[in-house]
Amino acid sequence: MPDLLKVKDLKIAFQGSDESIEVVHSIDFSVSGGGETVAILGESGSGKSVTCLSLTNLLPPAPSCTVSGEILFAGQDILKMDAKALRQIRGAGIAYIFQEPSASLNPVFTVGYQIEEAVRLHRPDLSDAKARTVELLELVGIRDAAQRYRAYPHEMSGGMQQRVMIAMALACEPKLLVADEPTTALDVTIQAQIIDLLRELRSKLGMSIVLITHNFGIVKGFADEVLVMYQGDIVERGPVETVLSAPQHPYTKALIACIPKLGAKQHRLTTIDHEMAASQ
Repeated sequence: MPDLLKVKDLKIAFQGSDESIEVVHSIDFSVSGGGETVAILGESGSGKSVTCLSLTNLLPPAPSCTVSGEILFAGQDILKMDAKALRQIRGAGIAYIFQEPSASLNPVFTVGYQIEEAVRLHRPDLSDAKARTVELLELVGIRDAAQRYRAYPHEMSGGMQQRVMIAMALACEPKLLVADEPTTALDVTIQAQIIDLLRELRSKLGMSIVLITHNFGIVKGFADEVLVMYQGDIVERGPVETVLSAPQHPYTKALIACIPKLGAKQHRLTTIDHEMAASQ
């Protein structure tokens, strides 16, 4: 399967008060079309989220932020696109879901209105946007979708709100879904439900996924490849099973050690020496 997304020599820097600070250092990765899932793992501040925002040029413009390298989506360089071309890619080509659905949904509009707005914007060919919205709510597993169409965000649980955000992301039938910490604000049971839903939608729609997370526990059995980011670099990459069973980098080993194991004797978490980890 050819590459749907190919990132080459990506560098991201933010302008500080005195100097430019580079937060992502010459990284490369790719995602194939047709349902491949690539997970990018790392702690807060490792560069995961700014990398994902750069994929559709959503970071602040220069000089506040400078992005260099190549981000090729279906053979087109995102970083060379004008505003009109980017609008065609955002939503229809690459869509996002984020970790805080309550912060992404507007509290004064119904969830149906908000999804339908995305449908009308990107699918003007549809004669009945409301019917499509109800279909999307049903697709993501929301019961009584026609009634839930009229609900406000505060009338729904966190898991239901996240399903609404997934429905909104699917409104334009994207080829690539970027899920940035989609389960962080949810309890463990709901986390599993959201991951199962994404797995089901990936299979049904043939959609590729980039999963941003700090949790190795949710990628096993879901992602095909894992990239481990540390201080703006990709320090380890490979098939999920290989990385989980035989991690090479000390930072990867520390992340895996954080996964709770039922019945395992408790130990102090590994402390990472930054200079040692960076030198590996």
